[in-house]
Amino acid sequence: MMKHVLGAQCTRCGKMWEARPDITVCPSCGGLLDIKYDYDSIRKEVSHEVMADRAEQSMWRYMEYLPVQGKGKRPKLRVGWSPFYRADHLAEVLGVKTLYVKDDGVNPTASLKDRASAMAVVKAEEAGAEIVACSSTGNAASSLAGNAAAAGFESYIFVPSRAPKGKVSQLMIFGAHVISVKSSYEDTFRLSEEAIARYGWYNRNAAINPFLMEGKKTVALEIAEQLGWKMTDYVALSVGDGCTIAGVWKGFKDLYETGMIDRLPRLISVQAEGCCPLNRAIAENCPWEPMEENTLADSIAVGVPRNAEKALNAIRESNGIVVNVSDQEILDAAKLLGRTCGVFGEPAGVAGTAGVKKSLELGLIPSDSSVVSIVTGNGLKDTPNAIRAAGEPTEIGPDMEELLAVMDRL
Repeated sequence: MMKHVLGAQCTRCGKMWEARPDITVCPSCGGLLDIKYDYDSIRKEVSHEVMADRAEQSMWRYMEYLPVQGKGKRPKLRVGWSPFYRADHLAEVLGVKTLYVKDDGVNPTASLKDRASAMAVVKAEEAGAEIVACSSTGNAASSLAGNAAAAGFESYIFVPSRAPKGKVSQLMIFGAHVISVKSSYEDTFRLSEEAIARYGWYNRNAAINPFLMEGKKTVALEIAEQLGWKMTDYVALSVGDGCTIAGVWKGFKDLYETGMIDRLPRLISVQAEGCCPLNRAIAENCPWEPMEENTLADSIAVGVPRNAEKALNAIRESNGIVVNVSDQEILDAAKLLGRTCGVFGEPAGVAGTAGVKKSLELGLIPSDSSVVSIVTGNGLKDTPNAIRAAGEPTEIGPDMEELLAVMDRL
């Protein structure tokens, strides 16, 4: 029994269903589901004081806001409560009054996706499953493989063949059954869905499984608490499938509805210029259409976003901003973030920061704003592009004369 959960409501037809651990889409119309909570009952149990006294330092410190049964088994890996930095040097460089960086690349498998995968293994156990599966451009795959291994589950993971070797190596080390598909993410996703249906595996695909967004929203709960419950004007993040931005918005709304924050931030949705179907739909005020997956930021290279409806609602409800960044702007942001904050992000992970920079340059947000930029993944997942951003090291022989000759260039 999930104490504060009312049910799973279809975003298309509005029907409410029991929030069973194995439910995915609406049994009636096939629409996406949204987990609904009894905010009045949560309000009676949480307060700033209650949270301040809580010892748990992981995503599970927010149990009242999560759809899990009682005090059941929790994953062994510590997911969440990631570092939150006030980035004054970077703020000065960008020309914004106040900037914070939330570094989710320090989660166990080095991405924000661990929040969804930790939730997935809890729900898989509640459902009595033994095998968990998903498709992914890379981060969801490695996070599922690691969290499943720690919890004693087998995992089957489908990735497009373009997935970076750093992420694929994680999958293999974690013992996942890895299927590399020689095609797009869209084809990879479709094949995984067919396999999950055929074999009865637990579905970790975040756009289909409504519980996984509940895991992702914990990054918003943490940001609010780490800000002392005083929200910034904006929160920027990279967007691919749409599940993360939808989860972030839901987290903030949950806090607002229960009186933990007194205002909601505006979201900055950042996509790559070469793959921006959601931002284009907002900018042109039209239905989204598929796009080619033409960007080096593999984690957000999603031409057919499966969570488009929830993502678009999040941007619109928050009176959000959409901004598209080039691959070069992403690489520049990786270098800038590293040199001003000491935070190492992969291309998709730093896209949010690139979006903040561009939003300021275009006058989309005022310079006296306060902003949080979420770094969603660690740079070690894609070292070739890190080298591409920062350049090769200076190479010399073991000779002082050679060193002296190059010192002026360093």
